[in-house]
Amino acid sequence: MVVSTTNAANANQTAGDGAANTRDQRKVRRAKRQELLDAGLQAYPVEVERTHTLAQIREKYPSLEAGEETGDIVSVAGRIVFQRNTGKLAFATLQEGGETGDHPRLQVMLSQGRVGAEALDSYKGLADLGDHIAVTGEVIASKRGELSIMADSWTMASKALRPLPVLHADLADETRVRQRYADLIVRQEAAEMVHKRSAVVRSVRRALEDQGYIEVETPILQLIHGGAQARPFETHLNAFDQTMTLRIATELYLKRAVVGGIDKIFEIGRVFRNEGVDSTHSPEFTMLEAYEAYSDMYGMADRIREIILSAAEASGVGKELETPEGNTVVLDEPWEWQEFYPAVSEAVGQQITPDTSAEDLRAIAKKHQIDVDENLDVQQLAMELFDELVEPNIIQPTFIYHYPQAAQPLARPHREDPRMVEAWDLIINGYEIGTAFSELIDPVIQRERLTAQSDAAAAGDEEAMQLDHDFLRALEYGAPPTGGLGMGVDRLVMLLTGTGIRETILFPLLKPEGDE
Repeated sequence: MVVSTTNAANANQTAGDGAANTRDQRKVRRAKRQELLDAGLQAYPVEVERTHTLAQIREKYPSLEAGEETGDIVSVAGRIVFQRNTGKLAFATLQEGGETGDHPRLQVMLSQGRVGAEALDSYKGLADLGDHIAVTGEVIASKRGELSIMADSWTMASKALRPLPVLHADLADETRVRQRYADLIVRQEAAEMVHKRSAVVRSVRRALEDQGYIEVETPILQLIHGGAQARPFETHLNAFDQTMTLRIATELYLKRAVVGGIDKIFEIGRVFRNEGVDSTHSPEFTMLEAYEAYSDMYGMADRIREIILSAAEASGVGKELETPEGNTVVLDEPWEWQEFYPAVSEAVGQQITPDTSAEDLRAIAKKHQIDVDENLDVQQLAMELFDELVEPNIIQPTFIYHYPQAAQPLARPHREDPRMVEAWDLIINGYEIGTAFSELIDPVIQRERLTAQSDAAAAGDEEAMQLDHDFLRALEYGAPPTGGLGMGVDRLVMLLTGTGIRETILFPLLKPEGDE
């Protein structure tokens, strides 16, 4: 059957001429879809014949001579990403999603002498860039030596109603992120990121499982928000007529499990914090939390080093990585340990201790042109100085430890100086990658800490934790000495790939847009 192309003038020009051009092409493509249906053909068949992937063909025939014919008949399918039509011969390049983030491609050739005039005309009239087609034919090398399929037949596998974007013309940063599906089609780096992130997550699991950890899942919907200082998202559970929150951390449930005798435990999961959005923060992100009975912050430092070295290997970085700023981060040398107050002292050029007054800290902040909230207490002021003057300048892996108590309400008091806590943050390339505690297991002190947090929440602190009576009840059954670790998976991928958080998250949260 000859398929008419009267109402389907060739729309194989690439996109890039703006919204009007896109609307015109969509109109033409919808007409082609209808022509397929009117001719009794399918625009979206449930299946097509496919004996090999494009990658398998390339692997099986790596070195054919120009003009060589194999006699092997195969069926392949893929998305058309290039077309060139001549009088009695049409060329198309098909693309598929690779197993490692690459975009395997293969040329197909449709000759009138092989497929017939009817099939060639229908291809020229109905197939556009972006369409998925299936082709059956012989594996050959073209006269120019290009591995190809010389088609005996073709069929539509999926009709694309929108034209493919042109990489540099159409896919601005915002569009790439918002229309990630289009980004994945035309930009190999986007697909590679998906595979690299998957490899990193697998390596994190493997590193912990090799140490005897087990993975669990804890509730996302929670009655009480806790485990971190952050503003939660609220929702409503109709079944209980109860206000709920999305979890801001997995900590308190994982610690309950440790009380119950699960000595090595971890979870990799989404957490939700109703805070700002920038190049290193997303309101929805992936967190690793791991807890080990009879360990402490020093034991958890060994764990995060194992995790990061494993992830670097899995992502192809190896032992050194180059940052976008031109720095070289060396991962396999000893990681530095630096105490919090001496680090701040070095940055401001004078000694800062837990006894330094709030007035003096405000004066130092003013000297360094740092605006600070007038309601910050002395410990919070010290942390503000650290955030502004110390953290951004740490490039090599460094454990900053012995924080003021206000930094980590769930960490154990320092064994020698109770004004500080046994906790560290791992800083690499100017931002925090992970944190760990010698966990606070004394239920009396923990109740005091959470009560203070609850009082702060009642006074208007939207990031303060609520008083979790069930968690405190669990601690009263007796928790073993425990080390705890938290690490942002997105931050780790950012470090290893040199990208911002919106690139590492496949579908990041964005402001709404108007309908198209």
